[in-house]
Order: sequence, then C-alpha cells, then structure tokens
Amino acid sequence: DEAGQQLVFCNTYHLLLHPGSEIIRDAGGIHKFTNRNEPFITDSGGFQVFSLAYGSVHEELSSKGELKRARVKKDPAGKKGFRPEVIGKDAVKVTEEGALFRSYRDGSKFMLTPETTVRAQKDIGADIIIPLDELPPYHIDRQVLSESVDRSHRWEARSLQEHLKNVKGQAMFAVIHGGIDVELRTRSIEYLTSLPFDGYAIGGSLGNGRAELKELLDWMMPLFGEGNRKNKPRHLLGIADEQSIRNAVLQGIDTLDSCYPTRLGRHGTLLTRNGSIKIRSGKHSRSYSVPIDEECTCKTCMHYDRAYLWHLFKANEPLAVSLATLHNIHYMSDLMKGIRKDIMEDKI
Repeated sequence: DEAGQQLVFCNTYHLLLHPGSEIIRDAGGIHKFTNRNEPFITDSGGFQVFSLAYGSVHEELSSKGELKRARVKKDPAGKKGFRPEVIGKDAVKVTEEGALFRSYRDGSKFMLTPETTVRAQKDIGADIIIPLDELPPYHIDRQVLSESVDRSHRWEARSLQEHLKNVKGQAMFAVIHGGIDVELRTRSIEYLTSLPFDGYAIGGSLGNGRAELKELLDWMMPLFGEGNRKNKPRHLLGIADEQSIRNAVLQGIDTLDSCYPTRLGRHGTLLTRNGSIKIRSGKHSRSYSVPIDEECTCKTCMHYDRAYLWHLFKANEPLAVSLATLHNIHYMSDLMKGIRKDIMEDKI
C-alpha cells in the first residue's frame, strides 16, 4: 500500500491449494486475512490449471521450489521428472462439467467447475471476481479454438448464474476469448456483452509478442465503445510490461495485472526510469551510495544502494527478493500514477 498499489490481484488456484478458501472465509475474508482495506481482484484459477505443463505456472513453481513436491525419483523409463498426473499433458482432464486436476502439493484431486470457483471466490471475498474459462494455447487448430470459445461462454454463463444467487457486493468481469481470430473475438464480445457482467476482461491468447497484442487491441477495443459497453471497465489479463501498458491505455484499457514486476524482482532484474538493470552483475559490486533509481522514493532506494543489493543477491539472502520486489512494485505504481496524470491533463 505504501508503494501506491491500488487493486491487488490474488490467485484463486494457489489459495485453493493453500491455505484453502474456507480458511480465508473463516478469517473474515481476504481483507481481514491480509489486514488490507484496499480492493482485491481474484481470478477463477483456470489459467493456472490449464497451464500447469508450461509457461508461467511451471516457471513460478519451479523458481519457488514448489515443484519438488511433484517430483518422482524416477519415472517408468528410469528418468527423473514430475508425476505425470500432476505436471504434464495428463495433468488436467476437461469435461463440460469443468476441469479435474491434482494438487502439486500433495497430489489430491480438485474439480474446478464454474460453480465451485465462484463459491471459492465468494469465500475469499475479493471485490472483483472472474468466471471460469478455458485457456487454449497460441498455436491451436481453429476448430478446436472455436469449440474452446463456446465452452468458455457456457462456463462463464454458469459462473454468472452462480454469482447472481448471492452477489455479496462483488463485481464479476466476463473474460473475452478468441485468440487473435477476428471472427471468434467479435463473437465472444457480442455474446458476453449481452449478459449482465459488470466489466470485461481481455483474456485467452493475446498474440505472440507485443506487436501482435497491439494489433489485436487496435481493431478489438473500438468494439467496446458501442452501446452500454462503453460504460463498463476493461481489464487486460496477464500483461504489464511498460510498452504494452502504454499501448493498451491508448486503446482504452483501464486496468491490467501481471506477475511481471515481481517475477523480475525475484530474479534480480530491477526496473528504472533509464531501463532495467541486472543487479547480479559484478559491475554493481562497488556502486556505493547509488540507489536503484535516483528518482524513486521506495524504501529500498531510500535506504540501500546497488552494492548492498548486489551482495544480497549473490549471497542468496532472502531479503534480496523482498527489497527488489518492493522496488519494482513501487516503480510500476509510479508509472501508472504518471499515466493517470497524463490522462487527466489530456496528454493521452
């Protein structure tokens, strides 16, 4: 909060596995559990379930050592690896009912359905919640993608029905799908904006790189300016590098989320107004009295120099990750504050 962070994104998948949504519910909800009074948003958990075998989830769990729980000493071929029912192509079974997967922590089975994810998010008590959707990969046959979009629509409609049984002061955002396919994206927008969702999140595959994402938003975002759509907020899921943020804001995106700044911090990459720096590099070993960013007012920059942070990372001190993450969050908050100021002054 001191960094200026407003909306905080919580990961339902990880919270379901630990501590469990019922623990947070019995604590009085996520605000009391974390002693934070500002807004929270939770996802459905679908993204993590459908990307267990690759990408951000596999990388995140590996970097934290969590996947050690899912390892086997040797697979049937005599090689070390992960239990295939937990991590890999056999980790998730999808039916019309939902997605069945196993916990990477203890191998226990979880059935994620539109109804169960909404109930979990009700227990958690975030201010904005997300319906269950399916995450198809970037490279996928168009017919399979079309079927996936239709399944996501059915799941999202079921999620909305469950949500409306007891709104509890929460807003639910639809998730627009269709990959980079114009017809499928348009179809998704037309259908989901016809339902009484409180806002719209842009999800699914968003292209292969910044240029394709920008092209997608260039033609798609004007569709949200039609009718009552223009009065509802638009959220871009999983994107938060600086260039993409600036492109997205110009197209009418209101909020974004990503583990980008915190992941960079964990691995020793620090964001500055003059570009990112790799603090593990030996050139920082004698950067005495040099903060990460001369203009930054975060506690890391106010109290520590690059030389000390270099030492912490090279010595694998846990404090290094905390200080780097704090700085990167503060930097991103400052970036968004500047963008909001430019909007108010009609510079954007």
